[in-house]
Amino acid sequence: MTAAKKKAPKAPKPAPALSDGRTRCTWPKATNALYVHYHDTEWGVPEHDDRALFEKLILDGAQAGLSWETILNKRESYREAFDGFDVETVAHYGSRKIESLLKNPGIVRNRQKVVSAVGNARVFLDMQAEFGSFDAWLWGHVGGVPVQNAWTGTRQLPARTELSDRVSKELHRRGMRFVGSTIVYAYMQAIGVVNDHLVSCYRHAECAKLTQPAKKPRRGR
Repeated sequence: MTAAKKKAPKAPKPAPALSDGRTRCTWPKATNALYVHYHDTEWGVPEHDDRALFEKLILDGAQAGLSWETILNKRESYREAFDGFDVETVAHYGSRKIESLLKNPGIVRNRQKVVSAVGNARVFLDMQAEFGSFDAWLWGHVGGVPVQNAWTGTRQLPARTELSDRVSKELHRRGMRFVGSTIVYAYMQAIGVVNDHLVSCYRHAECAKLTQPAKKPRRGR
């Protein structure tokens, strides 16, 4: 989802998608209603649900070398194949399940990506046990409050930052794969850790209002 990969001689102006007249970021294709809906309702919205955070982490890893549009079009197939991204279920996948996934035409049938999803689920569980939730660990890097950027053109968007470098390094240290800094930054854009909608996009102001800190995990008495 990181728009910095696109090269253009000039910073393009956001244009309305579809026919509703609303000004958006330049990357969602107006011809793909699913893509536009994702931009309008999910991208940049602060996410604190661990199941959703796990899903998006795995999907961003699956995107490596591909377009986000490709993965988005396969998302429902991924959800069905990976048991709704229930992290505990995925963490217990064995070789038979992995081989079954590699025969599933609805997902990216890359062995390294599929195997890493299972391994990442196990690390994810360990982090939940250590921090109370993956959400608490991740959002702790920004004090629970999204970073509000103010980009005026797509070319200004970074592919990685010092923050994504730190998060990526820690995830790698804990044993996760397909979590390089560029992937992590795209992940943080998607889940609203950073607000990277262009300021001229109608969603920038809307997402900027969603700045409530992450809730602290409840612990057993």
